Amino acid sequence: MYRVGVIGCRGIGNRHARGAESIANAEVVAGCDLVPEQRDEFAAQFKATNPGLEMYDDYREMLEKAQLDIVTVATGDNRHADLVVAAAEAGAKGIFCEKPLATSVEDADRMVAAAESHNALLSVDHTRHWFPVWHRCQELAAAGEIGDVRAVLCEHYGTRSMLFRNGTHLLDAIMWFAGSEPAWLVAELEDGYEDYSEYRGDGGHDPATEPSANAYIHFANGVRGIYLGEKQTPNRLDFTVSGTTGSIFIEREGDAYIERDGERELVEPRPWEVEGIEAGMHELVRALDGDGELSCTGRDGLIVVEMMIACLQSQQQNNAKVALPLPR
Repeated sequence: MYRVGVIGCRGIGNRHARGAESIANAEVVAGCDLVPEQRDEFAAQFKATNPGLEMYDDYREMLEKAQLDIVTVATGDNRHADLVVAAAEAGAKGIFCEKPLATSVEDADRMVAAAESHNALLSVDHTRHWFPVWHRCQELAAAGEIGDVRAVLCEHYGTRSMLFRNGTHLLDAIMWFAGSEPAWLVAELEDGYEDYSEYRGDGGHDPATEPSANAYIHFANGVRGIYLGEKQTPNRLDFTVSGTTGSIFIEREGDAYIERDGERELVEPRPWEVEGIEAGMHELVRALDGDGELSCTGRDGLIVVEMMIACLQSQQQNNAKVALPLPR
């Protein structure tokens, strides 16, 4: 039985816990939050189905006392690093970290290093890996159903299209469909953020604290990625994968189509028992059991962090080309 502890007990942390408690060989035995009301609400929601649940206000105490096999991290975007490092050092076998992995390359580096040096599996919650329609579309692209992928375009609009908060999801998805690591990019930040040289957000709450961005990404295999983010427009998400013999279109509402020879057909994925964040938790446990690999590893998350920081650097260099990976 895997003993699971959740750090950050509101909102997404509840999703982590629901995913864990739906796994036959896992039990939520610990929750940690700085806010007493959040601890009380978490305990009220999960204590009945997880009778061994204990609540903490200090993650260090939780890691010391709870003997955890799996730790999930659902705190603000800029507060993941110390928690992941501490979990790895405390002996956690698996760590499920919210996106973005970190808001600086330095933090992301030490998180990945800690997980690897302590043989902990580190999974990053770029959730589209566990949405059936996105998963099926990526399978079709990788199988050559639209020929060789040549370009991936993402249009990401609305007040929540902040680069670090939600742009991280789509940059990860672009890389996933490209099937390669980025070699360089050129970017422009939202007007009014020209001096935004490092992350100064509030953990992902107020859209005014971080910019949206537009980026042109050249991948090592020659695929081109284009990410268009704009906070000053109505909500919209369109994702297009173009290949030598066809295209795949994914819409915000969840519908997807494949178009070949002028004919468009609906992509109908196989049903999953669980999907989204909960499916990510299931995948981590399967990987710990030796059944499969992680869809989005700590190193994948690190590359996405590098892309976001490269966007800031490109803006600071008069929208110049920035080579990846970034120098250390």
